[in-house]
Amino acid sequence: MISNRVNNIKPSLTIATNIKAQELKRSGRDIIVLAAGEPDFDTPDHIKNAAIKAINDGFTKYVPGKGTPDLQLAIQEKFKRDNNLNYDVSNITVGVGGKHIIYNAFSATINSGDEVIIPAPYWVSYPDIVILNDGKPIIVECGESSGFKLKPEDLEKNISDKTKWLMLNSPSNPTGSMYSKKELTELGDVLKKYKHVHIISDDIYEKIVYDDNEFHTLAEVCPELKDRTLTMNGLSKSYCMTGWRVGYAAGPTSIINAMNKVQSQNVSSTASISMAASVEALNGDQSFIKSNNESFLRRRDLVVKNLNDTPGLSCRVPEGAFYVFASCKGVLGKTTESGNTLNNDGDFMDYLLEEVGVAGVQGSAFGLDGYFRISYATSDSVLEDACKRIKVACSKLS
Repeated sequence: MISNRVNNIKPSLTIATNIKAQELKRSGRDIIVLAAGEPDFDTPDHIKNAAIKAINDGFTKYVPGKGTPDLQLAIQEKFKRDNNLNYDVSNITVGVGGKHIIYNAFSATINSGDEVIIPAPYWVSYPDIVILNDGKPIIVECGESSGFKLKPEDLEKNISDKTKWLMLNSPSNPTGSMYSKKELTELGDVLKKYKHVHIISDDIYEKIVYDDNEFHTLAEVCPELKDRTLTMNGLSKSYCMTGWRVGYAAGPTSIINAMNKVQSQNVSSTASISMAASVEALNGDQSFIKSNNESFLRRRDLVVKNLNDTPGLSCRVPEGAFYVFASCKGVLGKTTESGNTLNNDGDFMDYLLEEVGVAGVQGSAFGLDGYFRISYATSDSVLEDACKRIKVACSKLS
């Protein structure tokens, strides 16, 4: 009865891990959940108040799936202001979160057997969304020595006549790695040679950037590729609006129109109230983002230092987002006090959860074995406690 497409995919492991950890907490276990990619900060008041006003004003009817005129104008201005990208409103669409934007894009464009190049580590949903739309994920492993980033020569080596899309995510979930302007230019030089390849630039963590790093997006750096690039973003991360479910994108008219057609037959639109709040988010006061990032930076440094001080673990310093992607290769093969051998990163994450009550996600879920991801989008005190527990757990291994 169940379709082959569904049988060929896996449930989202980040969501599954989070659900399992929350169930353990409800059962009375002392669990620290570092699995979900969700800021602990509340949605700012001026955004919430815009939603409340919309409700009180009766803005509760059907709205255009591609976005209200006010929201499309706000997105148009955002791309111009932040990314030096000029789009007509006809080139803009709005979805029910960033995941929905990607799903609509693949549903609108992929034919059976079309290939999508996905650098690994990747966000867990990329390959399965491709498979759900009868495409073929082409996974390109990008190791720690390359900063977990795709090299031009590896990109070119994996392009075929069947390549339809390249997925780029910067800053990255799960690694926090970010492509520099030079690195994007070098990838762009390869892509210019292959006019049948389109690019999705997933910029959802655009505003969560640290130190002296500067964010750039592909269509900005390589304007020759703008007519082949779908630049997507959303309100979930930087604006602390995960539950509001708003993602958006701009790109070629033909692709945007096809995505809107797909959406007209699946969810129609995200909520009218969420759209009203998003207009205020994009147009209103942005100062809270800097304040939030200062907290994220402090937390990043806390976690990186503690993990690098833990025998058997190590991690590089992320340039953006709010995750560390740490190596646990130094503890694999070791034995727990109960006599179990840690054969892989999944075993290690199960051990942390059962032994010391810390929930994270194994690297294999993101396409690279021997690592694990934890989110530092929670309080300093919780992170300090979690790091202490991880050290204790690792000290018990032999």
